[in-house]
Amino acid sequence: MKAHVVYESMFGNTRDIAVAISEGLAKHVPTDVTEIDDVDSGSEAAVDLLVAGGPTHAFGLTWSRTRSDAANRATMPVISRGPGLREWLGGLPKGVKERNAATFDTRVRVRGLPGSAARVAARRLRRRGYRLVAAPESFYVTGTTGPLAEGEIERAREWGDQLGRELRDDVGQD
Repeated sequence: MKAHVVYESMFGNTRDIAVAISEGLAKHVPTDVTEIDDVDSGSEAAVDLLVAGGPTHAFGLTWSRTRSDAANRATMPVISRGPGLREWLGGLPKGVKERNAATFDTRVRVRGLPGSAARVAARRLRRRGYRLVAAPESFYVTGTTGPLAEGEIERAREWGDQLGRELRDDVGQD
């Protein structure tokens, strides 16, 4: 049994959440965490749970234009420099059966602001045949470039722990 956390991150906030999720998962199953530019093609085929996450830009997954805008605003080097989660998900094979997935995003908490990269990613994974084992989860930043809101790292670690327990229990292992 194995899990893989794949993420896109511009300013490091989504990376930090991905790492925390992987720490929670790793209590139960071997877990890899990989930035989207470094994911090996086909690596998702060998895992029991794929967890995919990215920042919310323009109410959903990033586009090349929104990534470029973010890079221009950055006061530090951006993390993900190539194609993003949108493009990576588009390249996954269709017709996958019985593969588990979960999605997360980072975003600013603004009352009434629609959109979530995690919800869009979840729809794309379902269309490819993945079974979502959890509702899409959002983790919050205090501003466009961050930092993460207080308590979000621990909440991400707990969410990963919950995903790991459920995966382990579904397969019937201790």
